[in-house]
Amino acid sequence: MYEPVATATDSRGGSPTESGDYVVTLDQIPRWSDVEQRSSLECEAGDPSLSNLCFANPLASSSEAESSGNGVLSKFPVDPEINSKIYLWRGEPWNLEVDAVVNSTNENLEEAHSSPGLHAAAGSGLAEECATLGGCRTGMAKVTNAYDLPARRVIHTVGPKYAVKYHTAAENALSHCYRSCLELLIDNELRSIAMGCIYTEAKNYPREPAAHVAIRTVRRFLEKQTDKIGAVVFCTTTTSDTEIYKRLLPLYFPRDKREEEVAISKLPADVGDENGETVIDERKIRIQALPNKPVDKATTAPVERPVNDLALVRRNSHYLDSYLDPAFMSLIKDPDERRIEQWEKTAQAQSGFNFVKLLGFGDLGGPTLSAAEEYSLHSRYLAKANSLNLSEIAEMKIVYRGGVDSEGRPVMVIVGAHFLLRCLDLERFVLYVVKEFEPVIQKPYTIVYFHSAASLQLQPDLGWMKRLQQILSQKHQRNLQAIYVLHPTFPLKATIFTLQLLVDNVVWKKVVYVDRLLQLFKHVPREQLTIPDFVFQHDLEVNGGKGLVVDPRTKYVYQRP
Repeated sequence: MYEPVATATDSRGGSPTESGDYVVTLDQIPRWSDVEQRSSLECEAGDPSLSNLCFANPLASSSEAESSGNGVLSKFPVDPEINSKIYLWRGEPWNLEVDAVVNSTNENLEEAHSSPGLHAAAGSGLAEECATLGGCRTGMAKVTNAYDLPARRVIHTVGPKYAVKYHTAAENALSHCYRSCLELLIDNELRSIAMGCIYTEAKNYPREPAAHVAIRTVRRFLEKQTDKIGAVVFCTTTTSDTEIYKRLLPLYFPRDKREEEVAISKLPADVGDENGETVIDERKIRIQALPNKPVDKATTAPVERPVNDLALVRRNSHYLDSYLDPAFMSLIKDPDERRIEQWEKTAQAQSGFNFVKLLGFGDLGGPTLSAAEEYSLHSRYLAKANSLNLSEIAEMKIVYRGGVDSEGRPVMVIVGAHFLLRCLDLERFVLYVVKEFEPVIQKPYTIVYFHSAASLQLQPDLGWMKRLQQILSQKHQRNLQAIYVLHPTFPLKATIFTLQLLVDNVVWKKVVYVDRLLQLFKHVPREQLTIPDFVFQHDLEVNGGKGLVVDPRTKYVYQRP
């Protein structure tokens, strides 16, 4: 049924045979450690058939890399031996000539709920053997023969259903899926495995968080079982999954010191324990001294910390709070003490005279969120947004994607006049904003805000704006380059000045006021924007048509002769 190919002529690594099936060997796929780190522009200009051989560098500039390390040891240091076992391939895993391929299925191991195309490629014998296994529990794995596949075995595993309320449980169950597959690989004396993304759209697991779990679990497992596994191939079948893995692999499998240093600041706050599972500090057993035998603090011997913890002490406490999840700080502060402090901060913020709220700016109180808390908040909102149909918000055209600005950065467009506060569900609007902004804020971007005629509409207060910024997380703050505000009014400028003082001095200092459309087009080309008709009309009314002419048919704006 399958025929091996001698060279990689297809973009997926192999060339199809007359029957449409092909076999790809590991020799035809570049190791992660051997992949040339070229820019995305070089990849686009090159041969598209080399898309599997050219990964865009997802990390920051060299200047950022120089300031990212600051003497801290990475949780995932460079390890050439481990890196040599990692592969990334765009294609179905069962087309690979490896020892085992992974099938994501349901508890009954049914063909209809398995990875699409696997059973058809393997033949009827696979379904017959699956029927004899008695099912499989979520997070576990079972092994069968591969039948007509080029692999030797198929490892079946059941991914978890995802719900925001049970985020930690789903994350750990997914981690256990990958670890169970690798354990079965070793138990069956096999050495190479091809793993697709162990989740399904029906189970609502967000793609990027799932990729974090997969990659870090494999990394932790290889650290303990390096000699027993020869190759792990991450297989993707969609462009979005491929881009996610290209971006995340350098964080957990850095190929040089620069990638390792930059990854320190880009890794999530919670990267799991020694197995890659999420740490729940509230469930840790904390042993205290007996009441009848107090401990003399003056004579207590200092606690000897591991090398990793000593390295972390080199950083100042502010940086630790910014990049480490509280679960990793359990040696420094007891979780119960930390929770009491959080309650005290909240009570202090809610008590007393709230002058800002009295002025009508909204509730700007409440404790400041750490980077770990912002990341967790953002993840919950993103997961919920991906599970909902928010088409009614999209139809209002309040927020939508534009093209690129004059520097080639993606643009998000916001139309203030479309923000109808009286008939808008703000919670659903926030979910839509998180969903729309997520693919854009991963890299530098800009915002264009049309304030034309927006002063006629009610606007949300500053407390709501602060909450929205917390949900968008620090990634939004770091990568936002400019906010171009068209047709600003004095009240709007006063509001932005208040935002600079009371909410976020970093983000709102990036506002650039633009009085005319022609000025805006110097920053963002006309053809890169979809502009409502009333914006053109407002521009003519405000500026009196000075210096410009608008083509009523094409809406093209050009200088008056």
